[in-house]
Amino acid sequence: MKAFLIAGTHSGCGKTTVTLGVMAALLKRGFTVQAFKVGPDFIDTGHHRRITGREAHNLDGWMLSRQANQEIFSRYSRSMDISVIEGVMGLYDGFSGSDESGSTAQMAKWLNLPVILVIDASSMARSAAATALGFFRFDPELPFAGIIFNMLGSKGHEEMLRDAMSSIIPDLPVFGCLSRDNNLEIPSRHLGLVTDQEVRIGKDLIEKLANWIETSVNLDHLLECIKEIELDGVYTAPISRPKIKIGIAQDKAFSFYYPENLRLLKEAGAELIPFSPLRDNQLPKGLKGLYLGGGYPELYCNALAKNEHLLQEIKEFGLGGGPIYAECGGFMFLMKEIRDLSGKAYPMVGIFDMSAMMDSHLRALGYREVVTQKGSVLGPKGTRVRGHEFHYSHIQESCREERIYSILNRKRFSYNEEGFVRKGVLGSYIHLHWGSNPGVAKNFVDYCRNYLPTAPAGQAGGS
Repeated sequence: MKAFLIAGTHSGCGKTTVTLGVMAALLKRGFTVQAFKVGPDFIDTGHHRRITGREAHNLDGWMLSRQANQEIFSRYSRSMDISVIEGVMGLYDGFSGSDESGSTAQMAKWLNLPVILVIDASSMARSAAATALGFFRFDPELPFAGIIFNMLGSKGHEEMLRDAMSSIIPDLPVFGCLSRDNNLEIPSRHLGLVTDQEVRIGKDLIEKLANWIETSVNLDHLLECIKEIELDGVYTAPISRPKIKIGIAQDKAFSFYYPENLRLLKEAGAELIPFSPLRDNQLPKGLKGLYLGGGYPELYCNALAKNEHLLQEIKEFGLGGGPIYAECGGFMFLMKEIRDLSGKAYPMVGIFDMSAMMDSHLRALGYREVVTQKGSVLGPKGTRVRGHEFHYSHIQESCREERIYSILNRKRFSYNEEGFVRKGVLGSYIHLHWGSNPGVAKNFVDYCRNYLPTAPAGQAGGS
């Protein structure tokens, strides 16, 4: 199979749209395509999934080890014709200014993948070639394949770019020059692009993306420059375990889940039962636990607040000892209320006696390493997991719920205490990637397996 990585000079250069277009064009040609995204991103992977028809997976040089990234890449690329990896931020940007840690460049070298660099040439001509030269020479060990120029204004603009490249870096191919097309843009909001749950990429847009690439990118030349690779890794079938039902919130308000977390849960014996806090007025029957991921509950406060029966059922489940793991949006959902920018309050589940207040500016962004200070649904005291934090809300008033997370940021500085617990419920703003500690999934499933529901008086117990 073949594989390559599409990187950008900076965030906003159009690499996501280019990546989607390249995948659409390859699929139109009859290739099977597997998509990956470098970095802690839930939104781009959803759009990748809409294009390819299969789950996209995250790769991350800080949250996951080199071996874990190689195993994820190998596992899902194995039966594909081509794997396309979208980078994060600029090619060399990571969590350090002094080395490549956590960057797209590091991932390209870990996986030995050629890099196609997307350059926004909207306000440049010959300077775009200087930009390409700087990126090309910055790290001689990085395997470069070529360049795609984006945001061009005219045919004359393209000629100037190609003339500049041929005179400055004649050995670095220019695979294509893409004109600006506002009809191909995906709407965005405070946390980035809108999710695939809200704006689904339809057949018409996929066709437009494919034609955009086919018209302006020499895919034949690109594929000729990409060498075939052999994948390492032998995978044994997971141990068969008796299945238990764990409910997972999935709809427009809750859609941020790492696919690896879900895979690990299934291998540990979970049968994941999806439900919608927006549409369903009761939980699925026979659940032994709940997983409430992140998303945009703040956009659907009114609908969530009106679903009073489900709110009460979740509260009774949690306060009755039912295991619940919730992060970011799911954590906000478990608070007593969410307050919008005007201060209007919308009642939520109420397991945690606190309010989530929306802000107009970013409240937290960055990698986090969590160490638990006591046993929880994640495992025994001392359980260590890595993740990231990214949100616009904050806890409005002081609260007395117990906190069990000791947190370090990417620079290994103590960040703050977090990880709120009440009975078998754990809520936090931090999105944890369980691939950084695969034992967490088994611990959570085992905790749920040991939960014995208490039936209300006069009713039979659940299973």
